[in-house]
Amino acid sequence: MRVLLSTYGSRGDVQPMAGLAVQLRALGAEVRVCAPPDEEFAKLLAGVGVELVPAAEPIRTVVTGGTAPPSAEGLPQRAAALVAAQYEAVVAAAEGCDAVVATGLVPAVAAARSVAEKLGIHFVYVSYFPTMLPSPHHAPHPLPLWPFPPDMTDNRALWELNAQAFNALYGPGINAHRMSIGLPPVDDIRDYVFTDRPWLAADPVLGPWQEPADLDVVQTGAWILPDERPLSAELEAFLDAGEPPVYVGFGSMPMRESTDVAQVAIEAVRAQGRRAVVAQGWAELGLIDNQDDCFAVGEVNQQALFGRVAAVVHHGGAGTTTTAARAGAPQVVVPQIVDQPYWGGRVAELGIGAAHNGPTPTFESLSAALRTALTPETRARATAVAGTIRTDGATVAAQLLLDAVS
Repeated sequence: MRVLLSTYGSRGDVQPMAGLAVQLRALGAEVRVCAPPDEEFAKLLAGVGVELVPAAEPIRTVVTGGTAPPSAEGLPQRAAALVAAQYEAVVAAAEGCDAVVATGLVPAVAAARSVAEKLGIHFVYVSYFPTMLPSPHHAPHPLPLWPFPPDMTDNRALWELNAQAFNALYGPGINAHRMSIGLPPVDDIRDYVFTDRPWLAADPVLGPWQEPADLDVVQTGAWILPDERPLSAELEAFLDAGEPPVYVGFGSMPMRESTDVAQVAIEAVRAQGRRAVVAQGWAELGLIDNQDDCFAVGEVNQQALFGRVAAVVHHGGAGTTTTAARAGAPQVVVPQIVDQPYWGGRVAELGIGAAHNGPTPTFESLSAALRTALTPETRARATAVAGTIRTDGATVAAQLLLDAVS
């Protein structure tokens, strides 16, 4: 079996695909991943021996400001460009494949499905969080430039507006491209992208799918890529030199609205009598002085680190939330976009940490959240929940795919 995994997104989109690729290969499949050509993704995939097929421009350039924010008129044009670029990469890489599995930005997923349709091969859409998928049990995320009416609270009505927004923002570019390659236009972009049987690669405890629902959702569990890299000797020495520190890192979030976020975070951690490990990330966080109670890291094995910290302050990406939950580390989620408020809410509901109110932390607000996360009760609950987190999601998904195309 030959499989192409397609995504256009940040590390949180690419790393689970690497986890699935490893498990597919263990079952004898040939696998390649079509993803943004960022250096960190190339290294990630090379580290597990999976071929990277580069697509479009590096996503970090887009996220951190190399590309101007789109206007209401410009976003459909940008979506159209991404459809064309992803299609070109995927159609070449998918030749001879039996299946395409796709996630990431909607235009990129639509391009991947068009490839599968053109080649007549099996297609699977995967979401990493429940609230991406239509359901009467939760509201959709507002799309860029399409805010919801403030007085509308009915979930089904909100999902109807969401479908209209999909068609308005993405429909022109997707359908123009489809017609250019000899495929008919589609009337409902969202239904086309998500399919009627999407996969949900989220842990059932952290991100459960509620029934009854309109879609036949297959929840596999989170796709986790095991990380065997050792921590650096310097970081090991810092960890051994005192009580467990608080980890602060916001992954691929540039934190544009929080220009002093490193200062705020370190001061809030110190106010709790704790040391800090500060992860650079795409926000370019760094140390604020030369005191020896803080340690700066770049790329680091979170699976090895999170079991040795007092708490994890992060943006609430699906991968970081799952890794911290597996490690039994209390969390403070400072959500920025899309699924991150959902994960913050789940962390708070499960009692394994605190959800910061809004994307811009202050010394006072972050201190309050840390006080909750650092209580013995939160630590005990985080330890208990850690034992329930499944680690076999990628294995489950790989077998499902093998069964589907055999």
